[in-house]
Amino acid sequence: MQPSVAEFYKDKSVFVTGGTGFLGKALIEKLLRACPGINTIYLLTRPKKGLSAEERLRELWNNRIFERLREKDPDSFKKLRLIAGDILEKDLGISNDDRQELQRCCNIVIHSAACVRFDQKLKAAVEMNTKGTLRVLELAETMKNIEAFLHLSTAYCRCYIDVLEEKMYPPVHDPEKIIHLVNWLDDETLDYLEPKIISSEPNTYSYTKAITENLVAKYTSKFPVSIGRLSIVIAAYKEPIPGWIDNLNGPTGILIGGGKGVIRTMICNENYHADLLPVDMAVNACILLAYFCGLEQSKEVTVCNVTQSRRNPLTWKESLEAGRKQIHDNPFSLCLWYPGGSIKKFKLHHQIHAFFAHVIPAYLVDLLMILLGKKTFMVKLQKRIADGLEVFHHYTFKEWCFKNEYFRSLSKRISKEDNEIFYTDTLLFNWDDYIKNYILGAREFCCNEDPSTLPYARKLNRKLYYLDLAVKVTVILLIVYLFYFCCRLFNVTILER
Repeated sequence: MQPSVAEFYKDKSVFVTGGTGFLGKALIEKLLRACPGINTIYLLTRPKKGLSAEERLRELWNNRIFERLREKDPDSFKKLRLIAGDILEKDLGISNDDRQELQRCCNIVIHSAACVRFDQKLKAAVEMNTKGTLRVLELAETMKNIEAFLHLSTAYCRCYIDVLEEKMYPPVHDPEKIIHLVNWLDDETLDYLEPKIISSEPNTYSYTKAITENLVAKYTSKFPVSIGRLSIVIAAYKEPIPGWIDNLNGPTGILIGGGKGVIRTMICNENYHADLLPVDMAVNACILLAYFCGLEQSKEVTVCNVTQSRRNPLTWKESLEAGRKQIHDNPFSLCLWYPGGSIKKFKLHHQIHAFFAHVIPAYLVDLLMILLGKKTFMVKLQKRIADGLEVFHHYTFKEWCFKNEYFRSLSKRISKEDNEIFYTDTLLFNWDDYIKNYILGAREFCCNEDPSTLPYARKLNRKLYYLDLAVKVTVILLIVYLFYFCCRLFNVTILER
């Protein structure tokens, strides 16, 4: 008889990389709360100057995401064990004692550590995403009781494929040869060759993620391997806190930038679908993938596209309209201007609008800062926003198609009780309610704006609305006046002749 998920994880020890990241924290919280019989969760964490291992764990434990556990099961903290190390160091920088403990006790490896910067140089991206994964695989190979290895990849790792299926694809390049190449080639030559090397992908992130999958697949003869390709992971649907989010990556940065009046234009095909997945559903999928990987003990790699795939469809237009409505109902307390703007289908249209709505205001704000004797920041911020929008537009200007039959099957292969705990069905939530909680979560967890500030924020938003309206009317009147003045000047010139 198939054990429940909690029964499977009972008395087992899990090694997690990337445990201090957005997804990692949510994963640790869910394992501790939903699998109370779990023995130990080992967290690979870089040493922090001036903080002991115990103090670093306390710092993590005091995060808002663990609030529920701190109240109901404070002893679960004792199941966390920090492994001092670094994904970038030889042998992960782990001490001999820690390595021997992992080799002796660890049963499951969940590797989520990665550099998610899209503008990273190839050498740095390979070092982190590919060579770092190789170091984790080499450690897992020495674990005496390993039952499952879960590698987290991205659904955007084969951007040249029209329909991404849940299977392995031939590598563009041999990952081990690429590792060797970046090791001996000088930086200048590598920078010159980079566009050619990664030509199959839009950036070094998706390129290194693609070749790393093939590296992971080579270890299927040594232990069971599963690969989870995640879509764009955003705020929590309901656990541990509805709307919980702690980073500004991707849509969250655009949501906050737009809500604060900083971002007023972006290039996007509004009719294409947004493949967005709440972090709690992504975490549940990870736990289930490791569960089935351990149960089935397959000699073949299991690939799962952890994606929305239009099951609960949402276009970019619908997401932005819902976001705009909720931002007006639940605005931010600190705004540069009244939230507004629109999406553009053509790059030139976007660039013209960005010049007038982003660049010119940025220089005006920095000029004001100089006059007030303050430090300038707006031009630099807008440069970062422009770079971010340039990267993001690649993902909003294509209709992505991910097959996800295996992902959808997860909910059908577990009991009703487990399905309520480890829910993965994206039909469970309504987008309007979800986006409301997303914005409230972004206010509270990313911008540190307490819910009690909402009445003040709404008053400020009304004032900014009238100020925005006044400026628009003034600009229109000025244009009309200039047009009238030019016409009169032209007429006078003609009469004089």
